[in-house]
Amino acid sequence: MTQSERASTPRIGGVIETALYVDDLARSQAFYQDLLGFTVAMAPIDRMVVLNITDDQVLLLFKKGASREATVLPFGTIPPTDGAGRLHVAFGVTPSDIDAWERRLSDAGVDVESRIDWPEGGCSLYFRDPDGHAIELKTSNWSGRPFLNPGS
Repeated sequence: MTQSERASTPRIGGVIETALYVDDLARSQAFYQDLLGFTVAMAPIDRMVVLNITDDQVLLLFKKGASREATVLPFGTIPPTDGAGRLHVAFGVTPSDIDAWERRLSDAGVDVESRIDWPEGGCSLYFRDPDGHAIELKTSNWSGRPFLNPGS
């Protein structure tokens, strides 16, 4: 891609949705609500739970295998999706809260699998959700700039 083509590419504003595929929707919903404080964005349905991460971001929890077919709605069709294996998602937390998060995880009986202090700056806590997905709480972006904007 040339510099001219890159300059004319419309800009992406962020990740609005991310999805994990789980065995038990109720168990996963409780985990993310109770541990991380996410709230329900939409009434759960048989194949999916939608949780608010921030005002503009949601976590979609899909029942494994339940979305392998397209979902046809009166206003459009959602393509099929599914996932398997141990997936990964990272959530930004402020640097001043990382120790409080580590205590919260410990108090909830969640093992921190790894704590990394990144050479470029920032810290990450890695732990597993009930389906074995690698969940990360990270205090910086990839270049080490601190995450300072919770809830946006």
